[in-house]
Amino acid sequence: MQASLRWTATAGQVLALGCALLALLTGCARDSIENRRHEKWMAYSALPQEQRELVDQGRIRVGMSEDAVYIAWGKPDEILESEGPDGMETIWQYHGTWAQETRYWTYRETRRNGQLVLERYLARDYQPRPYVRAEITFRKGRVVSWRMLPRPLS
Repeated sequence: MQASLRWTATAGQVLALGCALLALLTGCARDSIENRRHEKWMAYSALPQEQRELVDQGRIRVGMSEDAVYIAWGKPDEILESEGPDGMETIWQYHGTWAQETRYWTYRETRRNGQLVLERYLARDYQPRPYVRAEITFRKGRVVSWRMLPRPLS
């Protein structure tokens, strides 16, 4: 006789696992700032104290250098060049993803009164969609503007 093992998670166990994963991911973000700070140590040391504090918190401000932004937010997903009346500009874009929900009707087999029947039900599917979540504009190596963009509506 073969014994079968079956494990079912309680709500508390699922919550504990979720909290552990969140702590791990949050810790990884902090480690990333620390890693980039060590990578660009000379540039970080040259920053004014106020900017170092902002960079350590993952925040940026107008007037910061490209190195400071890199340390705070990491490598951009895309770098664009542009020229306007004020001269050349460099635009860093950071991308994100969101899950677009699609609802559709479908069928499943089920038993009713001992007979196999098709039952109609509403199903959901989720597709990852990319979007630009932040843009930073530099002129002469300094931040002149930045903005966070909302994820698209479903």
